[in-house]
Amino acid sequence: MQALLHGQHYTGVSEYDSFADDYDAWSADMTEDVAWYVELAREADEPIVELAVGTGRVAIPIARETGKRVIGIDRSPEMLAVARERAAGLPVELREGDMRELSLDEPVDLVICPFRSLIHLQTWADKRRVFERVSASLRPGGRFAWNAFAFSPLIAAELHDQRLEHESGLWEINRYIPADSRIELTRGRGDKTLGTLHAWWVTKSEWEGLVDVAGLEVESLYGGFAREPFDDESLELVYVARKV
Repeated sequence: MQALLHGQHYTGVSEYDSFADDYDAWSADMTEDVAWYVELAREADEPIVELAVGTGRVAIPIARETGKRVIGIDRSPEMLAVARERAAGLPVELREGDMRELSLDEPVDLVICPFRSLIHLQTWADKRRVFERVSASLRPGGRFAWNAFAFSPLIAAELHDQRLEHESGLWEINRYIPADSRIELTRGRGDKTLGTLHAWWVTKSEWEGLVDVAGLEVESLYGGFAREPFDDESLELVYVARKV
C-alpha cells in the first residue's frame, strides 16, 4: 500500500511531471506486474496499447521481450521524455494525451492500464468514458487488462498521516478521506515537498459495473499476479475483460 499511486490526476496539469526524475525510486517495489502484462502481450496481435504509460516501466519490457509494437499514452510530458530516452531503438510509440479521449486508427487486440492508474480518474463519468473508449478501440474478442488496489480500511488507518521514509531522502505521507473515497499522497525529498497525488478507490462491484456498461465482460479476476484467487484478504484486483 505504500506505493499505491501511478498515473495522473485528470484535471489541469499532470501531477506526475514533478516526479518523473525520481519515478524509478517511487515504483521500485512494484515489479511483479511486469511479467503478467508481458505474457498478455505475447498472446495478442500488435500493436499493444498502454494507458498511463509513464516512463515505460511496462511498455519497454513488452517491446523488448515480444518484439511487438507498443503505443503508450500519457498526459505527463516529463514522464514521456524519460520513456522516449529509455525506449530508443525499440518499437514503442509514445503519445501525449488523455486516456478519456482514447482514439486509435484501427481497433486492437489488447489495451492495458497497469499500476493502478485508473484510480486517478475522479468521477464515475471519467471512468465510464475510459471504459467506453477502450471498448470502442478493441476488436471483437479483444481484451482490456488493468489492476487496482483492493482498499483495506485497516491499512488505511495504519498509514493515515504517517511519514514513510525511502532511500535517497525521499518520503511520502498518505492521507485517507473516506467521505470522498479519496487518497492524497504527498511526496518529497529532504526538506522539499514535490507535490501531492490524488486517487479515488473503486470497489469490485463498481469495476464490474464499468465493465458491463462498456459492453465488456469479465474474463478473469485475480487477487494478485500469480493468479491467486481474489478473496477477502486480497490487496489487489487484477482484471482481464473481453469485448463481447
